[in-house]
Amino acid sequence: NSNSPLLITESIVFETNGNTQEVYLTAVGQDVYLHKPNLPANKPFYSIINCDEVWSNDKPHLIFGYAVVDSNCTLTMMPGTRVHLHNKAVLWVYKDATLKVQGSKGSEVTFQGDRLEPEYKEVPGQWGKIWFSAGSKNNVIDWAIIKNGSIGVHADTLGKSTNPTLELKNTKITNMSAAALLGQGSYIKGENCVFANCGQYVAALTIGGIYHFEHCTFANYWTDKRTTPLLVLNNYYVDNTNTIQIRFLAAAYFGNCILYGNQEEEILLDSSAYQANVFNYKFDHCMLKTGLTVSNGLHYNTVYKNADPSFKNISTNDYQLTLTSTAVIDKGSTSIVVPFDLNNEVRNGLPDLGAYELKP
Repeated sequence: NSNSPLLITESIVFETNGNTQEVYLTAVGQDVYLHKPNLPANKPFYSIINCDEVWSNDKPHLIFGYAVVDSNCTLTMMPGTRVHLHNKAVLWVYKDATLKVQGSKGSEVTFQGDRLEPEYKEVPGQWGKIWFSAGSKNNVIDWAIIKNGSIGVHADTLGKSTNPTLELKNTKITNMSAAALLGQGSYIKGENCVFANCGQYVAALTIGGIYHFEHCTFANYWTDKRTTPLLVLNNYYVDNTNTIQIRFLAAAYFGNCILYGNQEEEILLDSSAYQANVFNYKFDHCMLKTGLTVSNGLHYNTVYKNADPSFKNISTNDYQLTLTSTAVIDKGSTSIVVPFDLNNEVRNGLPDLGAYELKP
């Protein structure tokens, strides 16, 4: 069965000073699709995935170095596909390329490291990132579990397309040493997602762009020292002449979301200029952990502050709601319509905030 690890035992017999000894060596291996640079080569860290390839769940895929979805090609991942990435490995979706992750409830597509020992099960920083390069297009990640890397998803500068660079649905990105989601002047849409437990930011949405999230849970209870908030919104960068370059934050919308963590301030609005059309954001029916004043109707609509969502078990990254989650239960807007939650359960007439609806 290619889905199961293979236990291999060999014995070695050797003689030392007239004494014969037999030692048994045991190793665990598994058959995989290997994506590894062919050294030596002109680009020694890159391997190119076959154009319009489809990955299935018959056996895992293992990535070393950079595995590249090339221009004008699409990589499709079917339900249950397992992707393992070696130390610092990256899945890179290049300019004009597309990634389609098509998982399903109970058969999620998983991205994680290649160390399968129990002690590595929840260790961050084991691999690099999923990188959507500038100009990649029509990317979709649906029903995926992405964990234990450095950056979960990095979506770079929007190209000429007016469609989202990336749509994230029904996806959990957790245990990243840096950030679950890094947007740089990109266009990202997310619904029914959990972004959680990162060493720096859960979501760093920088250099302007367009961002739209509905029924998402952003949570950060990182147990080591963390000095950064879980969310940063930014509309500029400093060029190599030390000049500030404005990049419009056309929209950053959070509807029926939870943004909560274990620091006093979890929201950073990092703007070089607040004039109209330069730094646009709105929290609509959200729970925020913040000291910000939330009275400006242009940016805040029915916002709740600093009331603990009472997640089920933050130590295991379980951000489902409980009977004590009264601060977020039935607090959502009915005008934000995402009919099913991250458990694929129907939402009630008054939806709960975040990715999960409390079961009756």
